[in-house]
Amino acid sequence: MVARVRTVAFSGIDVLEVEAQVTITSGLIAFPVVGLPDKAVAESRERVRAALAALGLALPPRRITVNLAPADLIKEGSHFDLPIALGLLAAMEVLPAEELQGYVALGELALDGSLLPVAGVLPAAMGAAASGHGVICPAASGGEAAWAGGIEVLAAPSLLALVNHFKGTQVLSQPEPRIAEAPPSPLDLKDIKGQETAKRALEVAAAGGHNLLMIGPPGSGKSMLAARLPGLLPPLDPAEALEVSMIHSVAGLLREGRLMRQRPFRDPHHSASLAALVGGGQRARPGEVSLAHLGVLFLDELPEFQRATLEALRQPLESGRTTVARVQAHVTYPARVQLVAAMNPCRCGNLDDAALACGRAPRCALDYQSKISGPLFDRIDLHIDVPAVRPADLALPPPAEGSAQVAARVAAARARQTARYARLPEDRRIRTNAELDGQLLDELAAPDSDGKRLLMDAAERLHLSARGYHRVLRVARTLADLEASDAVRRIHVAEALSYRRVLLSGELSGR
Repeated sequence: MVARVRTVAFSGIDVLEVEAQVTITSGLIAFPVVGLPDKAVAESRERVRAALAALGLALPPRRITVNLAPADLIKEGSHFDLPIALGLLAAMEVLPAEELQGYVALGELALDGSLLPVAGVLPAAMGAAASGHGVICPAASGGEAAWAGGIEVLAAPSLLALVNHFKGTQVLSQPEPRIAEAPPSPLDLKDIKGQETAKRALEVAAAGGHNLLMIGPPGSGKSMLAARLPGLLPPLDPAEALEVSMIHSVAGLLREGRLMRQRPFRDPHHSASLAALVGGGQRARPGEVSLAHLGVLFLDELPEFQRATLEALRQPLESGRTTVARVQAHVTYPARVQLVAAMNPCRCGNLDDAALACGRAPRCALDYQSKISGPLFDRIDLHIDVPAVRPADLALPPPAEGSAQVAARVAAARARQTARYARLPEDRRIRTNAELDGQLLDELAAPDSDGKRLLMDAAERLHLSARGYHRVLRVARTLADLEASDAVRRIHVAEALSYRRVLLSGELSGR
């Protein structure tokens, strides 16, 4: 007899069906696990052996073979413990094999038989719901699996509880879906004195989902501004929350199985490796750019990142996804992020202050800024100067307008975009103005005649690339939405052009 239990493997956030096949036959005593298991899966036999001993069961002194089919698919992770244990219990006729056929099982076993939470329960539950199966998972992951809706979820604290449930001596209740709580006290723009131009750019970036670069001396408030951007963004809608939570579930970062509603804000250190930023590693995992999907990726001290690491961001910023290439397979993760970056004008950071600037100014600024390639700069919609705050500004009382007022305007602008793009066909559906492209950009962001003349003149004088030209149109469309204007006018184009990249401290290159 071959006992069969359904489980899953993961390719990105996609779920691949796997079947744990267990058979007990005569022959030399052995317990091999086959089917391209990694180290964690191969070690599962020891955890299963100890967990069954905790139940008072001993493995039969016969040959036990576990096959994870399909055999040509690499199996990674400790979540195969539970399906292997259930298959073994079915082969030993402790559990009814036919009842296990209706479930997808995943979970890690502790040595005392308790079930530990594992990564990927949410996408596994969504896959099970699509195929009409229930889910067996650890109790700590039950709230995560419950979001699949309409399926039976057996969230057990231990292997013993599962055995008792199938024998009818214990009933496992259906878990309730849970939502992550909002942060208690979001950071407020009222904390920042001065920097009105930067605050305006932050509002525009939040309203249209645009990438933003802030350049200024140390202590000018660049990091403070970036940290307050999440407080201006609207919460994730249900579909977006599910999409983001599935990525965090695969990465094992979904705390207590609670669905995320706040947009993610990721701020990796500049020492982060390429694999940490865009994904990969020996066992491919989502990187920071995917963990920030539909949220904010903040890169402080931008030129201090490795050049190859920054260049790897160019494709995700353009396509909204990142692909990790491996010999066995290509793994793709969503990566539709809003990039916010900050940098000093030069290595010492005091380019504009003759008393503090180093002896290599202004040449040091050119060398420092050249660490960022032109194509990467071109993918950033808004470039702003963040000058040092004057002591007179610090002595002023807090500004009257804070994050709540700005967030209300951002929400209204986003609502106009949602209504506008909801009418598009499903295959052309976008979320924000930052995603406008091609024919849609020509249809929905075309400026009036005065605005078009200004844009054409500026494109010639500023030598805008085709990408830069289109990004000016996207920002102008957002500025019109903030004013509740259906038409993109000259004033919107003019402000959008003011946010294009300029050299600091006046034409450092001598042009």
